[in-house]
Amino acid sequence: MSDVLLRAREISRRFGGLVAVDRVSLELTRGSVHAVIGTNGAGKSTLINVLSGELPASSGSVELVGTDVTRWSQPRRARAGLGRSYQRTTIFAGFSVLENCRLAAQAQHQRPWAIWSRASHCAAALPAARDAAARAGLADVLDQPAGALSHGQRRQLEIAMCLATAPDVLLLDEPLAGMGAEETDRMLALLAELKHGHAIALVEHDMDAVFRIADRITVMVNGSVLASDTPRAVRANPEVQRAYLGEAD
Repeated sequence: MSDVLLRAREISRRFGGLVAVDRVSLELTRGSVHAVIGTNGAGKSTLINVLSGELPASSGSVELVGTDVTRWSQPRRARAGLGRSYQRTTIFAGFSVLENCRLAAQAQHQRPWAIWSRASHCAAALPAARDAAARAGLADVLDQPAGALSHGQRRQLEIAMCLATAPDVLLLDEPLAGMGAEETDRMLALLAELKHGHAIALVEHDMDAVFRIADRITVMVNGSVLASDTPRAVRANPEVQRAYLGEAD
């Protein structure tokens, strides 16, 4: 399947006189990893913040599974199928792996009427939490405190928490940051597995990893798109080489 799950058209985001994102368009399709790369300050994270609804777009539009969500809040987009991870870990260190996932799942399975029942007894949230942890490779550490996990496992837990909300689209902001080679390999294997059922946007600085996992790459410079193409075409693009990957021959 290659259906478009998220479509951004001419997205711009201004902070006063500063244009952080300038008329960026992209499509995220099921079964693919779309990497967004660029130097610090290129506008990558701001773009992800606009797509997720954390920041409103100054202009342009965002569609999620065919619905215009440009004016939707971040929680509403999340409930409609958009998962998001951050550069900095956002786990609850004192809670177990399972509890972190259950809390995320419970946001998707809200029960405002059940004021007298224990949240931990939610029949839908607990199975969703266990399934998400297993898919992220954490089935053997469900009862461990999240704070006791390795750095790589914490990043896996963040993705598990996204999966617990049953998303169609995953927006992952530097999930490989700070990882060693073995942890990076595990994360790339996880992303390769997850892309078959999701559309994934990946913001990442590890170029070796990007070219290993991405099906399409968008290169941003000063808030604008310099190139958007297959990894092979992006690697061979002289403008990209000069601006980001190194001087062209």
